[in-house]
Amino acid sequence: MFLRAARESTSRYVTVAEGSPAVGNLRIVRIVMVAESFLPQINGVANTVRHVADRLLVRGHKLLIIAAGAGPDSYNGVRVIRARSFGIPGYKEFPVGLPDPAIERSITEFKPDLVHLASPFFLGAYGLRAARRLGLPTVAIFQTDIAGFARQYPLFAKTDRAVWALLRRNHSRVDRTLAPSSASMELLIQAGIPRVHHWGRGVNLDLFDPSHRSDEWRRQLSPDGKPIVGYVGRLAAEKKVRRLAELTDLDCRVVIVGDGPDRAALENSLPNATFLGMKRGAELASIFAGLDVFVHTGEHETFCQTIQEAQASGAAVVGPAAGGPLDLIRPGETGLLFAPGQPGSLRNEVATLLADPSLRAGMAAAGLKRVQTRTWPAVVDELVDRHYAEVMREVTAVRRVAVA
Repeated sequence: MFLRAARESTSRYVTVAEGSPAVGNLRIVRIVMVAESFLPQINGVANTVRHVADRLLVRGHKLLIIAAGAGPDSYNGVRVIRARSFGIPGYKEFPVGLPDPAIERSITEFKPDLVHLASPFFLGAYGLRAARRLGLPTVAIFQTDIAGFARQYPLFAKTDRAVWALLRRNHSRVDRTLAPSSASMELLIQAGIPRVHHWGRGVNLDLFDPSHRSDEWRRQLSPDGKPIVGYVGRLAAEKKVRRLAELTDLDCRVVIVGDGPDRAALENSLPNATFLGMKRGAELASIFAGLDVFVHTGEHETFCQTIQEAQASGAAVVGPAAGGPLDLIRPGETGLLFAPGQPGSLRNEVATLLADPSLRAGMAAAGLKRVQTRTWPAVVDELVDRHYAEVMREVTAVRRVAVA
């Protein structure tokens, strides 16, 4: 009890300036990752966990993954413990993990040096409790605006306070919370969450690259040579994909990549758009590279990875002036921002790019240059050598005080 109190008291006064240099190459450590979502799910949380795990293994660290939902019990030789879960109506592909005594036993037996909590909610709360009982350093990744998403669904619209109460409890009890953008940092700070730091996301530059542009694909989709405007992502209420109806009168082809509960309704409301369904890997990379303009319509993105992937693919981008895109798009230089609450704003920004090919090309080139240093290895090295190392050092210092 004294150790826990000492850790909480001391951590209020430990501050590290953003942009400070890495602590250095962290010695080989044992890390437990508790993930609210992991393979076979395909989403931002699962993808980030996978990239972090890949880099940790390359660097020689020892890893155990605890994840919600059914799936493989191993990943690249790493044991994956699957927690019991249930599906949410409208979001059944995102299993919600349930408490399980086997989780704490597994963490105890693995004897980790640090616990990494990926977008902690129900399962993460249980992993956090186990870590605190064992006196382990904890790092939590804030990645999903669950409350913002909930407000888009009538069934869950009134749950945002309860959601924030759980998020606040989880993130207030970890040693460090990492948020992917300045907007998400501000959201957490305003919610009263302490020890918030910035940690962005990487992009796979080997996969997403302008060289994957396919002229044949472009001719098939736009035989008359009209510019191609595309959206890639989940087809659900919180993504606001219906705003693409604003582009109906523009001289372009609209392509929509992804799937979700709103697909049938969107196909009815956007009869002139081409729906390609879910795409992955090289096929997705080719689609990104074949776009003239990429549009993201959602306003609740803590980061918006698809904007980075579009920039890496050489497409000009348009995104909402809200959330993560504010960090990724410098208006007039690396893309354009539209006003989420202003009808016609999306249309106007897309029209500006369609009317000026040289402007479009210039913004695409600037966006491509922006992401060149944001590789996943570089981003995960920052996580390990700065955030993991600093948290472990801080907790070790507190332990010395506690036993003195």
